[in-house]
Amino acid sequence: MWPFSSSSDSSKEPTNRRIQPPPPPSPAIIDLSSAREALTQIFDQPALPSEIIIAAAFLVGAVTTGGGSAAYRRYFKRIPNSGWVSPNMLKRRRWIKGVVTSVGDADNFRLYHTPGFGWRFPLKFRRIPSTTKDLKDQTIHIRMAGVDAPEASHWGRPAQPYSQEALQWLKGQIEGKLVYCQLLKGDQYSRIVAMPYLAPRILPGLFARGKCISMEMLRAGWVEVYEQAGAEYGDVSKNEFMLVQAAAQASRSGMWKDGTTGESPSEYKRRYRLGEEAACPPANANAAAKKPRGRGLWSRLFRSGS
Repeated sequence: MWPFSSSSDSSKEPTNRRIQPPPPPSPAIIDLSSAREALTQIFDQPALPSEIIIAAAFLVGAVTTGGGSAAYRRYFKRIPNSGWVSPNMLKRRRWIKGVVTSVGDADNFRLYHTPGFGWRFPLKFRRIPSTTKDLKDQTIHIRMAGVDAPEASHWGRPAQPYSQEALQWLKGQIEGKLVYCQLLKGDQYSRIVAMPYLAPRILPGLFARGKCISMEMLRAGWVEVYEQAGAEYGDVSKNEFMLVQAAAQASRSGMWKDGTTGESPSEYKRRYRLGEEAACPPANANAAAKKPRGRGLWSRLFRSGS
């Protein structure tokens, strides 16, 4: 042995000896009888009466069918023409989208309703008619809300100045394009008064709005603010319309380039309406004066006695 070591050192274990990990715990023993009793209690519950099961199935089916039908009417069913616009749609100021198929005057147009999807690539499986025959009774006649354009030639009346320029401006803006409309009311000509908007450039129309066509046309100076009874302005205030018109008049834009002394569309219509009423008085105006004498028995007796 090494001289400096003791005999007791030989009994020590080496320091590099690995420590063994403790043995894993033994798995728990599952009591199969207890598990069997628990499962028996779960699945051996008394069954529901068949009447309740049938009623619940009917209720679920009715709710699913009703919800699907409502979703179809709201988002996928097409509105063929103005006659299909219900009072409830106008009351709720429903929004619709469609393609402008034609522009009649400078403040109204025809809209082919395109609900849901399938009208554009890459999921195009629905078609917009292009012929006059196919479009008959299949478009909604929209009257633009909040504005009044120079009158075109109608019923023998001469056209107002700038009526053609206003018409061409509107055609260039919306004809053949996708437009969103907020339905507001019906008018005496079976048109739907609506506030039209161009489609937004980036986001879908469900999340954003494009430019308001009525406001843009007013800003360009081709229309004036409609202020007659029953005027509608949608979500825009009348004051905003008046401010835009004042700016267009100040800059002499559009039909205001000669100033504001010309006859406005509302004055033009009022003048012809008053002229027609003067030329054609009501049929019952002199009805009382021209009432024939009575021909009854009492009248004959009275005349014979006199």
